[in-house]
Amino acid sequence: MLIFFKAILISLGTFSLFFGVMGIFVPGLPTTPFLLLTAGLYLRSSDNLYKKLTTNKLIGQYISDFNTNKGMTKKSKIYVICTMWSMITLSGLIFIRTPEARLLLLITGFAGTLVMGFLIPTVINSK
Repeated sequence: MLIFFKAILISLGTFSLFFGVMGIFVPGLPTTPFLLLTAGLYLRSSDNLYKKLTTNKLIGQYISDFNTNKGMTKKSKIYVICTMWSMITLSGLIFIRTPEARLLLLITGFAGTLVMGFLIPTVINSK
């Protein structure tokens, strides 16, 4: 039973990792919450996968910064939200043509803003 539970956690963690990595490239899709979820799921299921995740050159820094600081600074949040909305605006004006797709882009953008603004803790000092 324990092996089955660990397999479910690893599967969910890998699914979350996929969305976290996609969030690096897809405007409006948040990265940090998915990577933190992945870290939590891997931590409870596989020490090896957790270690690989946290030492990865591309995404390990997201997790280690959050673990060190227990959140993000206000400056970091503002930077992330502004970058996200810049990319959303650019994508909506240049690449996306259908109103439905633009609406979906806006909804995911607002969701990402809410997550970054209210669910990710704000820390006073990053050191």
